[in-house]
Amino acid sequence: MATKVSELLLGAFPDLRYEPTAKRVRASLDGSPVVDTQRARLVWEPKRVTPVYAVPEEDLLARLQPAVHDGRGDGQGTDEFPIRIRQDAPSGFDPRTGFRRHTTPGEELDVVAAAFTAPHAAFRPSDPDLAGYVILDFGVFDWLEDHEEIIGHPRDPFHRVDVRNTLKRVEVTLDGVKLADTVGAQLLYETLLPVRYYIPPADVRLDLLETSLHRTVCPYKGEAKYWSYPESARGKNIAWAYDSRYVDARQIHGLICFFNERADIAVDGEPQGHPVTPWS
Repeated sequence: MATKVSELLLGAFPDLRYEPTAKRVRASLDGSPVVDTQRARLVWEPKRVTPVYAVPEEDLLARLQPAVHDGRGDGQGTDEFPIRIRQDAPSGFDPRTGFRRHTTPGEELDVVAAAFTAPHAAFRPSDPDLAGYVILDFGVFDWLEDHEEIIGHPRDPFHRVDVRNTLKRVEVTLDGVKLADTVGAQLLYETLLPVRYYIPPADVRLDLLETSLHRTVCPYKGEAKYWSYPESARGKNIAWAYDSRYVDARQIHGLICFFNERADIAVDGEPQGHPVTPWS
């Protein structure tokens, strides 16, 4: 019997998972080095959708000490944000879920260097396959893979982003108002997510949209700025465009994409429907 690969990936959400990486991984805080290793592992705690780095304790350039639980602020970093990638997927936690919401046994640790102490910023899992490794809180430190900054979270080696040209006509409407109409879209295919349609700004009714202060980051595409369509209750932060920090996302640099979870998108006149995702 054949196996659908996405079912394997989704079915592993309840498990503790890891994968070695050949990249040189470095972390620092306020310029003080924390780790420099070429033996890092990507780790997904049970129910986590995105990975973080585990590093060999002997490659740390800072000291670890048991975290102090004094009852003050111990709830910080434990908030959870349930997520379901799609309707047939088990529930998990999206990246906003605090680092301290651990779902596998282990020990919380402080990271101590000469100039700082980062409380609860490390976690030593009890699993024997990760013996000698500690997981670091990605959000606390500044990270490099080889000599390139990474943001958001480490890239998942089993997650792809592909962009392809199309000559099809893509139309975007909301509450009956046309917000975009193009035959120059770029189609972005991302693992386990719906197709996204990136449209040249000249083909978008920017005069109907308002710039937003909202920002998000994606480790594959960069930092996104947003626009809202104020005439609709569904129009808040409805469209976005990424900056140009990543060369491998250059096909969508400067292009604008709309949430097809809320906007009505037609391709060559065929309505595409509204996919159910965490952004619905």
